[in-house]
Amino acid sequence: MDSSGLYRDITRSARSAPAWVQSAFEVWTEYGLLLFGLLFIAVWWRARTRADPRAVALAVAAPLATALAYVASELVKSAVDEERPCRAVAGASASLLACPAPGDWSFPSNHSAIAGAAAVALALAAHRAGRLALLTVPLAVLMAFSRVFVGVHYPHDVLAGLLLGGALAALAAPALTGPISTITTAMRASGGRAAVWFTGPGPARRP
Repeated sequence: MDSSGLYRDITRSARSAPAWVQSAFEVWTEYGLLLFGLLFIAVWWRARTRADPRAVALAVAAPLATALAYVASELVKSAVDEERPCRAVAGASASLLACPAPGDWSFPSNHSAIAGAAAVALALAAHRAGRLALLTVPLAVLMAFSRVFVGVHYPHDVLAGLLLGGALAALAAPALTGPISTITTAMRASGGRAAVWFTGPGPARRP
């Protein structure tokens, strides 16, 4: 797949954008994944209050599925060995961020894979999945676009990353939920203070 023409168009627009827009994208692309981390914590904290141990299990499975998506993207990246567009595309505008070092391959985008996986996994884990998906999916798309905007990925890199991450999370999170739910039930029944704090008290210990 050759998306170098679209890469040139986006990076040209990035270079002509106002300085505050460039800065906003630079900050988002560097630190935006932290917001998904905060959402993982919020969903887990809320799940602790629910009687169904599957709620906690899905909340715990969400970051684990996202980690699996990252590992998968790294494996694909090391197999494909695609050079970064900020070095490979002739006539493109200079990237807003420094081009990653040689050997830090381009396809697929790790950031996009993580964002795509987190968006899907969080939606699966949330009590009101549809509402959270309305937040996480646009955030994941924005993360993917930002990687092209700052000049470090091709459009096809980020599209592949989103699809890879989202698909793996959709498969991995439900698969992990059963075993984690069993562990959650056992932890709640143990009565250990740390275990009950982590999983929530469950129905038997509620006032």
